[in-house]
Amino acid sequence: MLTIFTVPKPFEGHIGIIQRNAIHSWRCLRPACQILLCGDEAGTAEVAATLGADRIPTVDRNDFGTPLLSSVFAAVEGRATHDLLCYVNADILLLSDFAAAAGRVAAAKRPFLMVGQRWDLDVTEPLAFGQKDWERELRARVEQTGALHPPSGSDYFVYPRDALGALPPFAVGRPGWDNWMIYHARSRKMPVVDATEETLVIHQNHAYGHVKQGTGNAWEGPEGDRNLDLVGGQERIFTLTDATHRLTGAGLRRALSPARWMRRLKTAAILSPALGWIIRILRPPARRPRPR
Repeated sequence: MLTIFTVPKPFEGHIGIIQRNAIHSWRCLRPACQILLCGDEAGTAEVAATLGADRIPTVDRNDFGTPLLSSVFAAVEGRATHDLLCYVNADILLLSDFAAAAGRVAAAKRPFLMVGQRWDLDVTEPLAFGQKDWERELRARVEQTGALHPPSGSDYFVYPRDALGALPPFAVGRPGWDNWMIYHARSRKMPVVDATEETLVIHQNHAYGHVKQGTGNAWEGPEGDRNLDLVGGQERIFTLTDATHRLTGAGLRRALSPARWMRRLKTAAILSPALGWIIRILRPPARRPRPR
């Protein structure tokens, strides 16, 4: 049903633990998913062999050695055994409701882009996937100590094969590209479905020491600047508030809150330049300087 792909970091230390946890959780999804590990970082081949994942070892990289998502997404289109694809960050735990949510959206909307908020959780140990109640205990742990991440960033994207076209050469794990993905889907008039209400997606917290010349939040820096240049301007930084639909227990519903409607008006001219007059109406009038 679903091909899940990711670009892991080296399987070392704490990062290695949480990446193994993430891949283990994907292996538990039903129906069983194809898993593609992209890149040749240390430990990737061994983890793929142990956990039954497939590999795409050769991907293009920038001059910092960071894999480029243009190469990754293109390679996956050719290697996926399923027509429903899911990019997910390598530190993300997916639970049993995820595949069901993706299937429900796929049955109702084609093409589409499914996204959603994550829950941040401190995890320092290998999770006990062999225990019968591992998911129930993990959900309880999130309820007790987890924190819902703001809707500014996205850690997974579900979409049908051939729906997105070619990506710019974004560096993986650096800012801006996830926001561009939502803008890109909207610009192609694809429904963007926020599945937060129907699937619990967990981010295992970690440090950002792997980012070369990192600044600010430690994941910015020259690679982040390049990504933002490729986005094409601040106005293309779209977030989950730009989703067109919500996945609910009753099915797909249009995202029609007042805040979303106002955001829809503000972005109309970005998605359709002929509607630039909307921006001029919504822009506050300039204040005249007071005479001295």
